[in-house]
Amino acid sequence: MQQTNENLNSALQLYENHYSHEDLISMLKSGSDVQKQISALRLEKITSTDDAHAFVSNLVGQDGKIREAVSFRLKDLMCPHFLPFADTFLQAIIDINGNVCRNVICAISMLKNEPRFTEYFCPRVICMTLHVISILKSPFNPSLNKGGKYQANKEIFKLYWCLETIYEFFEYIDPLEILKIVSETKNIKEYTIREKTARILTKETRGHELLKIRQELKNDTNYYVSRI
Repeated sequence: MQQTNENLNSALQLYENHYSHEDLISMLKSGSDVQKQISALRLEKITSTDDAHAFVSNLVGQDGKIREAVSFRLKDLMCPHFLPFADTFLQAIIDINGNVCRNVICAISMLKNEPRFTEYFCPRVICMTLHVISILKSPFNPSLNKGGKYQANKEIFKLYWCLETIYEFFEYIDPLEILKIVSETKNIKEYTIREKTARILTKETRGHELLKIRQELKNDTNYYVSRI
């Protein structure tokens, strides 16, 4: 308890201090966990690609509280300086923390009008989604066999957020790739995946096969799927 109080007091003291922009960026690069959290919350602007790199580097491979703090601020700070970091965002949209996934997807949707971003990011989201589907489809996949239900749920969780990303970037993805994915996800047992699939198909869909799948999901036995 004493250690917890000391940590809290230290965090409060750090938060109340005045820091320059350069101080905050420096702490994002090499500070303690608490300093990184505080820097993410206190940072007011991104002035360069170096700033953006220091910030998004804390979206992956860091303590959960740091990742969530960075993801929480990402939308506020989003600017073209983040364009080179699509690979980091690809990792962050399937974070184990759903709040991180949601925050990042919301933030990067602001880059949809940047061809430099969408032309790189969208095909890789599709590849990642198809890879997760292939894992879930294979009854002999060693990772699923080794991890059992826990590993299967992890893959379902990843697929859920991949589909949410596809929904956000729908207009920038080849309809044939959309068809390839929803043809698989419409049959997945976990209803939340079918629900996300149905939500994707609320977008303006063209083509007989997509419309057929949309109608099929309208007749789904699960209320949350059929109502969309």
